Amino acid sequence: MTRRANTRAEILEASVDLFGSRGFGATSLDDVARMVGVAKQTVLYWFASKDELLDAVLAQTALELAAVIEAAVRAAPEQPLARVEAVVKAVFRPAVRRPALLGLVREVSRLSPAHAERLTLQVQPFVRRAIEYLGDEMDAGRLRRADPGLIIALAYATVTGIATEPEALRAVEWPVTASGLRHLRNELIAFVLAALSP
Repeated sequence: MTRRANTRAEILEASVDLFGSRGFGATSLDDVARMVGVAKQTVLYWFASKDELLDAVLAQTALELAAVIEAAVRAAPEQPLARVEAVVKAVFRPAVRRPALLGLVREVSRLSPAHAERLTLQVQPFVRRAIEYLGDEMDAGRLRRADPGLIIALAYATVTGIATEPEALRAVEWPVTASGLRHLRNELIAFVLAALSP
């Protein structure tokens, strides 16, 4: 049973990489099977169609990102600016180490509205909690008053763009290297903290 569960997990992992880097439309089930080292029928045993596989991949991605962010919030000090910094670092880490993860989220905008809506429903409770947290901290005067939803959207768009559109960085002559991306992360954190400091 463990081997069979591992096969399903390997299919999901390969699909994240392929859908996120090549795109959903440019990836076939044969590509996924080849990457995992199984027959296409094995992929179809676990997922009845490519659309069903995509839905499972999106659900897994949403869970992974939520778990990373939750862990960062739990480990951060109680101060809201420290928590904001921890979350940006936590999201940035997989964005840099595995760009396909956020490339997959970007890919959703190119898919059918049904796929995008399913992903939105999965991440919406987490986003709602983050908006409420920022709003509460703003009401308490611990963060500067701003639109919490817009702050989250801007930070997310920046991280996603950095991870999935390296050409944009090259256009402004920013080095697309590990040290360059770390420096960029620090600049983003400084920007967000300056925007939210009371």
